[in-house]
Amino acid sequence: MSKRKKSHQNHGSPNRPRLWGKHAVAAALDNPQRKTLRAWATREAAAFMQFPPEVPVTLAEATDLARLVPADVPHQGVVVEVEALDDIWLDGLLNEAADRAVLLVLDQVTDPHNVGAILRSAAAFGAIGIVTQDRHSPPESGTLAKAASGALERVPWVRVVNLARALEDIAEAGFWRIGLAGDAETELKEAVGPPRVALVLGAEGPGLRPNTREHCDALARLPISDAVESLNVSNAAAVALYEASSHG
Repeated sequence: MSKRKKSHQNHGSPNRPRLWGKHAVAAALDNPQRKTLRAWATREAAAFMQFPPEVPVTLAEATDLARLVPADVPHQGVVVEVEALDDIWLDGLLNEAADRAVLLVLDQVTDPHNVGAILRSAAAFGAIGIVTQDRHSPPESGTLAKAASGALERVPWVRVVNLARALEDIAEAGFWRIGLAGDAETELKEAVGPPRVALVLGAEGPGLRPNTREHCDALARLPISDAVESLNVSNAAAVALYEASSHG
């Protein structure tokens, strides 16, 4: 697995990201696997968050906190610097999967807002985790954590070097791999059948890469009307998760 690239931006790095917003920060503090290094907060937010005593907290005005994060983000009076979560390995996730399970695989979905929203939907519909290619997925960040609304701390996220190889391992673990494609003849509700399902989604625009499509057991489309050409990938993931989780 490749190492995450370091960033010199003043609002954190992939190895030591800064998270903001009450939901994202509270979830990070509640996660025993997450190490919080330091915090900045307004007096009101500090009282609300109830930081553990070992976390150094700097009280600051909201305008001062704004300098610690990207411009115009809703920090809600609290910012923390944390260590990135430890890597999660695919074989461990697959070995722990129940007889009935839904897994998400993202093929070069790089927008942190989309990945964060997908994590949130994964948590809402009980997916066992998401799988992305390490070099073509966003790092942990405050933007992603805010979009995930706490789900970054709750949903296992596996980063792999080779997505095609990962899809082979997923198949060997008994998952039926369904690629979401607008040109597919079969609707998703007809493709979902086996108790273990891996939903494979591509980036907006390009969609699934040819090699990824070849590593799917079936291709399926969502039953959207002709009024729109396609759904945002995070919206498509939510609809697909609902269909897969409610099946059977």
